Amino acid sequence: MTRRDQIHKWFVYALALIPVWLLDEFVLNRIPLFGVIPMLLPLAVVAVAVLEGSVAGAGFGMAVGLLWELAYPGGSGILVFGMALAGMLTGSIAQYALSQSFVSCLLCSAGVLCMIDGARTLRYLFVQAETLDVLLRVAASEIVVSLCFTPFIYLLFRMVFRRVGGTKLA
Repeated sequence: MTRRDQIHKWFVYALALIPVWLLDEFVLNRIPLFGVIPMLLPLAVVAVAVLEGSVAGAGFGMAVGLLWELAYPGGSGILVFGMALAGMLTGSIAQYALSQSFVSCLLCSAGVLCMIDGARTLRYLFVQAETLDVLLRVAASEIVVSLCFTPFIYLLFRMVFRRVGGTKLA
């Protein structure tokens, strides 16, 4: 792919991220589903990483992590590194152990969401002294509700991938 093709490809991926982010930021953030707010941005990172591989997944993850940090103030900057790491790991797992399929995306999404909610649970457990059973119940609900959005996000980024992704030439 030429440099122009690469720029076009990532511009289209960024355009595909906009409705996911808008849904995450302005709709689901204000209307909790079953008492929890689903996380869609990590699902977008996983979908792109599964389709494009580890290097592209890390770059897209870094960009999404930066967007996440800027959209939700009060962060420590760890999301930029965390999403880049999530993109790199899921891209590697999909590339070498699994495949570029929806099932791979679903499995990797579950893993990334478990890692995020696990870290949140530990933080709340030690910082705010919440009880573990309540934290785990909320985390499990958030993971399940978030995973319900995986088919839609995967299909969106799969359409982009088929159009401009991979080794497709102009």
